[in-house]
Amino acid sequence: MSSLGQVAGLSLRPAGSPAPVAVDGMRLLTGIGADGDRHADALSPRQLLLAGADAYAAFGLAPHSLRENLLFEADVSTLASGTVLRIGQRALVRAMFTCEACGQLDRHGARLAARIGARRGILTRVLRGGEIQTGDPVHDLGVLLDPWPDDWRERLIRVLDAAPEGSVVTYARLAHLAGIQTSYCRAFPRLLKNLGPRYARRAVTARADPAAPRWDGAGLFDPAPAS
Repeated sequence: MSSLGQVAGLSLRPAGSPAPVAVDGMRLLTGIGADGDRHADALSPRQLLLAGADAYAAFGLAPHSLRENLLFEADVSTLASGTVLRIGQRALVRAMFTCEACGQLDRHGARLAARIGARRGILTRVLRGGEIQTGDPVHDLGVLLDPWPDDWRERLIRVLDAAPEGSVVTYARLAHLAGIQTSYCRAFPRLLKNLGPRYARRAVTARADPAAPRWDGAGLFDPAPAS
């Protein structure tokens, strides 16, 4: 176990809010996310976004430019997927994958999305809930759980591999479970065709045969020890 300093800032994005709202404390809900945040979702790998204060300093960013939920004193870009962090005395979060630097970041600096790379932050899920506050200590407990890949294509494969035999996943649900925008669905037909029939038959459009059993992702994020 190693120290990652303290929580330097907290923010929530309530439903309908265009920007993060700074808070002094928040309640993390086991397997769901932050209470009151628009990204709280039991079937999402993107429950919380963690960013490092060093990225703000390095790129001269205004507060909340990275739209993070938790701002850490430490650099989070080096955290490996599967790492478990303890925040405060009780809460545990699981590092999932690097948050892709989208073009919207360019509003905060010229070519910022291209320049910031992995320093945008890391997406996490809540393993164990609890009340957290600004100033709480953060500890790295090590890589304790199975990692998830940064490449969204590899995440699609991971999701489809987890689907129960005989079930199908709609394109929209597949994108959601893989942590990508539904706009990526346009690329699914060609990608799935290239992956072969085993994968192609597991992903369907919303208008496909309604009799085929749909899998919603239940159990996908159940913690599995790192191999």
